[in-house]
Amino acid sequence: MTSWKRDFASGLIVLVPVLISAYVIRWVYGLVASVTPEAIIKEQMLADYGISTAYAELIRVFVTLLVFVVLVFAIGYLMRTAIGGFFEAAVDDMANRVPGLRVVYNASKMAAETALGGTEALQTPVKLEPVPGIRMTAFKTGRVTDDGREIIFLPTSPNITTGYVIEIEPENLTETDERVEEALTRILSAGFGDSDQNNSRGIPIDVIERSVDDDD
Repeated sequence: MTSWKRDFASGLIVLVPVLISAYVIRWVYGLVASVTPEAIIKEQMLADYGISTAYAELIRVFVTLLVFVVLVFAIGYLMRTAIGGFFEAAVDDMANRVPGLRVVYNASKMAAETALGGTEALQTPVKLEPVPGIRMTAFKTGRVTDDGREIIFLPTSPNITTGYVIEIEPENLTETDERVEEALTRILSAGFGDSDQNNSRGIPIDVIERSVDDDD
């Protein structure tokens, strides 16, 4: 790889994630600002305290996010109690009684549990060979059917919130020494990622050794 190509690729590797992250942050900020009522922080209130009204929208977004975070922690703490379980069951029952809404509600809840539940919900990575010579990465769910079959989850790539739940005989699975993080890295990156190389910086550099005789 020539020098200018290597420099350009290194710049993209650093800049592209920063730009994407900045875009996502700006999008979230605009979304929160569009639904934040002006009654939360009135401009006249800021003027009374000597604060410029130009910061009104920023303060409203900050207050809204703060209330949201506190609400999430409060509900999360409530879910650890018996009242929380009763509340969740009541909400599930109400959502499942409405035609159409129950499909959206259950799908979004399952996606949230899969995406936010972390790797603790996934058990040992295994290899599945549906066709001789072709192997696929799946995860044990820790559950077994009444007839002794393993229930595994076969995620799609790069979106692991979708996939297939498969009931399979244990002898048809091949266990590996992989960690859950390693298997997830490969799936999320569509096969391009390598968790062992994520801690290294830069990109491979082609080095051509030349001896003194070559210069003559």
